[in-house]
Amino acid sequence: MSRVRSAALSGVLALSMLGLAACGSESSDADEGGAPLSSVTIDGKQGEEPKVTFDGRLDGSEEETEVLIEGDGETVADGDTVSAHLWIGNGFTQEEATSTFDGAPESIEVTDETLAPIRDSLVDHKVGERVVVLTSAEDAYGEQGNPSIGIGNKDAVLFIIDIMGTAETVPPLDGPQGEEKKPAGWAPTLIEEDGVITGLDFSTAHEPTGKLIATTLVKGDGAKVKSGQTLTVDYLGQVYKADEPFDESYSGEPAEFPIGVGQVITGWDERLVGRTVGSRVILEIPPADGYGKQGNEQAGIKGTDTLFFVVDILGAK
Repeated sequence: MSRVRSAALSGVLALSMLGLAACGSESSDADEGGAPLSSVTIDGKQGEEPKVTFDGRLDGSEEETEVLIEGDGETVADGDTVSAHLWIGNGFTQEEATSTFDGAPESIEVTDETLAPIRDSLVDHKVGERVVVLTSAEDAYGEQGNPSIGIGNKDAVLFIIDIMGTAETVPPLDGPQGEEKKPAGWAPTLIEEDGVITGLDFSTAHEPTGKLIATTLVKGDGAKVKSGQTLTVDYLGQVYKADEPFDESYSGEPAEFPIGVGQVITGWDERLVGRTVGSRVILEIPPADGYGKQGNEQAGIKGTDTLFFVVDILGAK
């Protein structure tokens, strides 16, 4: 799928940046007494990959934070979803450990579970800022360090964070973005023309079960959808074994609607909340979780019809 970004880098970042410490690390030979943050030269514009020049190994025993480039955008608050570029370096080896600057920014939900240096660089800082944090591997990742990106448990760690936007300012995706998954065998097949979804093929799909079920085609690499948020989605809906969809947005503009608050059919509220931005899912929705016994005469849906939807979650704010 041409619009699905490779998940290889994203998966590494989810482990290394957002607080899942790796197991089985080995300590480095770093000693006490390295250089402070002021010894590092960081060049480049906000939003572009920084050029980092070390002047000796760093001492991360005392956390240091500096706003290198001022921003004038919205102030990030706890609980916000932020789009940010991240560069992480090993202060002992003086080498880059990992970076997002060669791809799309990461979507980070700022919670108590967010990696502490990243959370500190986001909360109360403004969109447009470049924030630099020097800390220890233990304070960043725990006593194990993070060997998956070459950070030993005695190393200093340098974080460079460019705050690109919040959920209010980040534009929706233009298609699914994440890890492709094999759909469940019960699901209909997507019919596409020139890469645009135009319908569902039920020739290999199962008979409806009367249960509300879903399967993932792309597991998005963005933030989780929460009740009360406004979603931006592309979608197509089709009655089981119907020849044509009864509604779709792929030929026009994405739709926006509140989720989890009863503003859409129950099947959407129950199966879209908790999924991640960037996901593509197929939903099988029985009448009870769709339009009920009354159906939807305007859309040509009877009270006994089972509905199938393909939904691309492009944004949540």
